[in-house]
Amino acid sequence: MTASLPLYDDLPVGDLGGRLGWGVFGEKDQRGTINHLTPEVVKSAASLVKRGVTFPLDHPIGHYSPPIVAGRLETQHHVIEMAGGLAMDDYYDAYFPQAGSQWDSLAHFGYDRDQFYNGVSVDEIRLQNMNTIHSWTATGIVGRGVILDMPAYFESTGGAYRPDETFEITSAHLEGAATLQGVTRKPGDILLVYTGFDRWYGSRDHAGRTEITQRRTIAGLARSEETARHLWNTRVAAVASDNLAVEASPGDFSAEAVPFGFLHQILIGSLGIALGELWKLSDLVDDCRKTRVYEGMLVSTPIGAPGGIGSPANAILIK
Repeated sequence: MTASLPLYDDLPVGDLGGRLGWGVFGEKDQRGTINHLTPEVVKSAASLVKRGVTFPLDHPIGHYSPPIVAGRLETQHHVIEMAGGLAMDDYYDAYFPQAGSQWDSLAHFGYDRDQFYNGVSVDEIRLQNMNTIHSWTATGIVGRGVILDMPAYFESTGGAYRPDETFEITSAHLEGAATLQGVTRKPGDILLVYTGFDRWYGSRDHAGRTEITQRRTIAGLARSEETARHLWNTRVAAVASDNLAVEASPGDFSAEAVPFGFLHQILIGSLGIALGELWKLSDLVDDCRKTRVYEGMLVSTPIGAPGGIGSPANAILIK
């Protein structure tokens, strides 16, 4: 399937600009680029397990406190004693699945108002659970995880950026990092872009964490058509990062910037690319720098939530 897919510039032009990936995987498809994770890709990824070392990629619930995105609430955990102290139970209030290490479903952001991936409407999302997170739970998300260490790349070129500034990482930068690391990217890769935000955020006190929620200037992928073209043409199955939105923040929501001012609009809404955000990548990157091995088998199990707009990543990389 991968070889027969059209390149980005061969896709039809969308009404808002950019190219539309609707129908490429089928008129009723709800999985998007996760379709690249074929049995052959999964089998190949399994061969990358050499040491039996595991790297969980989720931060604990409540790690991002206060919530970085306005409108999301602090999760409340309640523990219940049962049977006179013989058993325990618990539940959560105000739990936002996308407030921590998470996946965006294809129902998270549309190409246009009331037009989500493959032309799905808001009513179809609400009433028929189309494009929602359970579309990925039947198989899970399993494949070759490839880590791109962007701070190390820029250090090697004599440059630098701050993770808490709006710096745009281009496709040329991604390719440069892969070359520096000796990594050959392949169709079906799950790309893990380490920006350094993970470690930066962990070093802040509560006041510093509150301050970044107010300005939300964060380094990430360049908001450009070239980024969309690059990710589509390299046949990524998914892209995850340690930052807030994979792309550089804040987005530009002006009419002139559509559909590339906020890259979610083209990546999720048009091309159906799975995005993961706020992943815990720093421990994995430390191991990559030590061993010079920047790949492994990535296993993720999004929650089985029909109608769910997002999910905890529930991800682990095995080397």
